[in-house]
Amino acid sequence: MPTTTDPLVSTDWLAARLNDPNVKIVDATFKMPGVMPLPKDDYLAAHIPGAVFFDVDAVSDHSNPLPHMFPSAEQFGRDVGALGIGNDDTVVVYDSGGWVAAPRVWWMFLSFGKDVRVLDGGLKKWVAEGRKVESGQGTPKPSTFKATFDARRTRSMQQLVENLATRAEQVIDARANERYQGKVAEPRPGLRSGHIPGSLSLPYNNLFDAATGTMKPLDELRAAFSGAGVKLDAPIVTSCGSGVSAAVLTLALYRLGVENPALYDGSWTEWGAADGPPVATGPA
Repeated sequence: MPTTTDPLVSTDWLAARLNDPNVKIVDATFKMPGVMPLPKDDYLAAHIPGAVFFDVDAVSDHSNPLPHMFPSAEQFGRDVGALGIGNDDTVVVYDSGGWVAAPRVWWMFLSFGKDVRVLDGGLKKWVAEGRKVESGQGTPKPSTFKATFDARRTRSMQQLVENLATRAEQVIDARANERYQGKVAEPRPGLRSGHIPGSLSLPYNNLFDAATGTMKPLDELRAAFSGAGVKLDAPIVTSCGSGVSAAVLTLALYRLGVENPALYDGSWTEWGAADGPPVATGPA
């Protein structure tokens, strides 16, 4: 397998670069609909000094009824440039420490041509270490970001429907196993319960330490994928509820040297719709 640069950086690494004007910090905190306070309010209350807020719902395709689908390259470049981020900046993305959205934003940047870093442990670890935070709205100076979309990094529902017959790509589901098996109702109303036929179950929270917020060591990540029946040397697509937590799996795979996993952007919000493709239930 090809080797990759580990996307994770430590709190020590970031703390040493807080005053570097070429290091841009991005707060990508995200929550499920209806969970309060809103992510933006959390950002306004406390964030790493100099961080700007990346709204996963805002930086998306608003013409698509599905939540936070990938925007066009033109929109991504415009929205990111408005946050004061240019192509030559070093970008560090973090979230609240639950690994909910920083990997998604990392994958979006990578898909649009920019290699960025993820803060291991996020705001949770930063605050636990007694490091400085600030409140209020940042005022970034607009920059220019030229984005080019790499379509190989995402998958559509049609591509996954075709994959049902070929099984050319392994599909890994990052949702809780109870949701995967169809034992509980989906949090988004109107969706069927279950999983994409033939997909494997690996809940994303199995990949990080809940106490510290840090991602598990590489040998433990490798064991988690192996235990789920995943072959790291074969093509992989990650999926979840709406294309956010799936990127935690994508990040872990990338750290293990799997450079080109793809992400099913519509995920279960699309597949699980009442008129969607076939659904399977029960264990893998």
